Amino acid sequence: MSLQEVRINAFDEKITIKRVLGSIQGTKNAPTVICFGGIHGNERAGVYALIKVLKTIEKEKIPFLGNFYAISGNINALQKNIRFEDIDLNRIWSAKKIQIIDDFNKNIYKESFEQQEIYKQIKEIVKKDKGPFYFIDLHTTSSDTSPFITISDSLNNREFSSNFSIPTILGIEEYLDGPLLTFINEFGHISLGFEAGEHYKESSVDNCEAFIWLALKASGCVNELEIKKLSYYQHVLSLYKEKQEFYEINYKYEISKNEQFEMLFGFSNFESVVKGQELAISNSKKIRAAHSGKIFMPLYQKQGEDGFFIISLISKKWLVLSTLVRRLKMHYLLRSLPGIQQDKSNKHILIVNPKTARFLATEIFHLFGYRKKVIKDTKYYFIKRDRKVTELF
Repeated sequence: MSLQEVRINAFDEKITIKRVLGSIQGTKNAPTVICFGGIHGNERAGVYALIKVLKTIEKEKIPFLGNFYAISGNINALQKNIRFEDIDLNRIWSAKKIQIIDDFNKNIYKESFEQQEIYKQIKEIVKKDKGPFYFIDLHTTSSDTSPFITISDSLNNREFSSNFSIPTILGIEEYLDGPLLTFINEFGHISLGFEAGEHYKESSVDNCEAFIWLALKASGCVNELEIKKLSYYQHVLSLYKEKQEFYEINYKYEISKNEQFEMLFGFSNFESVVKGQELAISNSKKIRAAHSGKIFMPLYQKQGEDGFFIISLISKKWLVLSTLVRRLKMHYLLRSLPGIQQDKSNKHILIVNPKTARFLATEIFHLFGYRKKVIKDTKYYFIKRDRKVTELF
């Protein structure tokens, strides 16, 4: 099943979307930027911004040192202006699902066909171009927000995200199952999620457009002297109160099946909250903040399983220390501790028994570059974030 071109309305303009919106070929042995827009179908700003960037490149005949690909996400959902139809396209990326991606009998959802086409494009690009590869996923939110970046906390992701004057949220993959970028990051590639603002604000398109150009510059795909509006794009992302800081997630409120969840009106991203503050209503009961911190991605739409997150600022000392520990490859020290062993089937995974997990705070594993994942038999599986580049399945 192949999805052809469709026409949609986006910000008072008719646009044509297809799987590959466009591509620019520079040099084979050069950086390659791969941008996704519309992984969620009610988030059209990224798609529109990619089309605008492609038009500018063509109109101004901008020379490319590297390669650039613009890829549409959930085309079916984009056409219907819904987040997804059967299942969230940004929650189904795992090694297990990719291994059965061509099995028609096991892929019963509309999003399965979208995933199949997207994965095919990714594999073709990675096979054809040499890299390094930079994957960027453009999103918007249901609440008002300053632009921000989400990354899996690998050092190469941190380094690339430091090129942008906006906040970066580390470790969201611990709270979400199956995001596209987490899957890609496990093969060692740089991958950033960019949240541009509220779904239907034109400023979200401007923010996406600015971010794409700055990413093309930071990756080395385009010489900065060729970007006529570079200072304007830098200015666009500097207009917001939230600046270049790193945050971590401390809490997620997960909406259960058939739960009647409603976020209290008026919360904006990065707004400070205190422990015990009323934030939402669930089945007529008040939901209060479990921690003090900043509210993050409060849900103001019908579809979605994440009610809200609470985040806190990461100290610069912790960032410096974690960088030093990882570069010195001190993560090997963890294996010598009682109750911790390397997974025999995957060298990037540490299996930790519950007693040791209670003794050693999760933050220690974060420091050494691991993220937590509880899998089965009450064992904790900690997965290494920093990887060498390896071939996709």
